[in-house]
Amino acid sequence: VQLQASGGGSVQPGGSLRLSCTGSGFSLDEGAIGWFRRAPGKEREGVSCLSGDGRAYYLESVEGRFTMFRDSTKNMIHLQMNSLKPEDTAVYYCARKQFICSLYFNDYSYWGQGTQVTVSS
Repeated sequence: VQLQASGGGSVQPGGSLRLSCTGSGFSLDEGAIGWFRRAPGKEREGVSCLSGDGRAYYLESVEGRFTMFRDSTKNMIHLQMNSLKPEDTAVYYCARKQFICSLYFNDYSYWGQGTQVTVSS
């Protein structure tokens, strides 16, 4: 079971990025996939989660700006991030857990390598 996050980069405030989480060894349609981030000097926080039945949950501060969706044909899950703010700057990770969604990192068993997102003018 492996996960890999990609798609990070540097953008100006108000810009957009799409992160992708690729799975190998299992189907991303099963269980729940979460996105987490860790900013310098801060603790890891849950950003969003997509359950196997398609329900999505978001951190309040990203609600309406971030959208998580699935591409089952490619076994990928994406995080579309719009209207990015400097406070969104962090390393972003995708992770997998069984059953229902959670934004608590300790609930997740499998983690991918992170991808850096930098929002700066």
